[in-house]
Amino acid sequence: MKFVSYAKPLSLAIVAAAGMVINATAIGQTVSDSSVPDTGLNIPANLQIFGKRDPNVRKPTAIVNDSVITGTDIDQRVALIVAANNIVLKDDQRDQIRLQILSSLIDETLQIQEARAHDIKVTADEIEQSFVRVARNFNKQVSEMRPYLRSIGSSERSLRRQIESELAWTRYLRRRIDPFVNVGDQEVKAIIDRLEASKGSNEYHVKEIYLAAPPERADQIFNEARALLKEIQEGKRTFEAIASERSDATTKAQAGDLGWVKPSSLPDSLAQVAAEMKPRQLAGPVESPGGYSLLYLVDKRQILTADMRDSKLSLRQISLAFPAGTSQAEASNRVTAFASATKNIRGCGDVAKVASALGAEVVDNDSVVIRDLPPALQELLLQMQIGEVTPPFGSPTEGVRALVMCGREDPRSGSMPSIEQVRNQIEQRGVNLRAEHKMRDLRRDAVVEYR
Repeated sequence: MKFVSYAKPLSLAIVAAAGMVINATAIGQTVSDSSVPDTGLNIPANLQIFGKRDPNVRKPTAIVNDSVITGTDIDQRVALIVAANNIVLKDDQRDQIRLQILSSLIDETLQIQEARAHDIKVTADEIEQSFVRVARNFNKQVSEMRPYLRSIGSSERSLRRQIESELAWTRYLRRRIDPFVNVGDQEVKAIIDRLEASKGSNEYHVKEIYLAAPPERADQIFNEARALLKEIQEGKRTFEAIASERSDATTKAQAGDLGWVKPSSLPDSLAQVAAEMKPRQLAGPVESPGGYSLLYLVDKRQILTADMRDSKLSLRQISLAFPAGTSQAEASNRVTAFASATKNIRGCGDVAKVASALGAEVVDNDSVVIRDLPPALQELLLQMQIGEVTPPFGSPTEGVRALVMCGREDPRSGSMPSIEQVRNQIEQRGVNLRAEHKMRDLRRDAVVEYR
């Protein structure tokens, strides 16, 4: 078992402008299980399927309470997700994401219909304002956004429909559900007491790929885990994609994400490894109950305790680009000269003069959080004082650069949230829970005809 630094993008498919998360590789996998949980449906353990599902009868188009969802609607939404995330879908992945999109479009339709049934309307001006904000998220003007959507196979209508559903549903929840969620003082006090009792204890944000290993296949599964780890290290596949497809844990549907957990909630072997890991590292295979695990530590923290990695820095970057075709020897000479010059920098006031002599570029950023930087830079900056400069870093293709620390704002000591903050969080959870129940009711009562 070993640790490996890992800084691949964690999200498989996110349309940031619309707040929609789609797992592009979450393909179903059958797992044998000798026990059948009690669902209340009286399903036999050894059932027999009579007949076959005909895919030509149940295609991904639907009529939801007389509102039509077409194949074009699905294709346009898929195109938006693919373009927003710059991903390439295989045929089986595209089929899976189409099914997920269909489910999302059905929910959007039900949300709009329920809001209208309660005289909740979203005006054209409100949709236009949100459309402008979405365009900014794509770094485009509204006039550029419309042809862009057409060029990628999507449409303005598709995006506006999603905007309308989100605005309508948010307004519906605020009017019909928010007023009925009440939180008692005792409930708030109990949470504050638990926070106070756990102050200073460790928490880990962990992702896991768990492979079940029956005794007769333990060696085979161990070797498979090592092979999967190598694929991630070499950048052939992402941790999240493998977790969604291969993991035998219940977190498979969340791409292996366990969220923030305490050591006590992990098996002893995993808790011990997580305690030794640094953020953005991989570890494994780790023997765990019934199998082997690959772990990815997203982050770690101490409850209600200040973390120096939350310090906000004012940095001045000096960078020197290498011309195209620069040989390795030439790059080495330039790096040596750059290192010699930057080593003599005495504070941020010196940077402009050194940059001018080198023909380098200077860029300022006054709000860099140490936690957001690559692990190697985090370790360097945590040890630096104001006015110090990092050693040069970069590559022959991207050039070389160094950072000078101009200022530092250390985080305040962790403070207990106020009673109102805790109350608001509990109320929001209550609203979300009621909203989930309402969506289940709407889906159950809807008349959905697939074509």
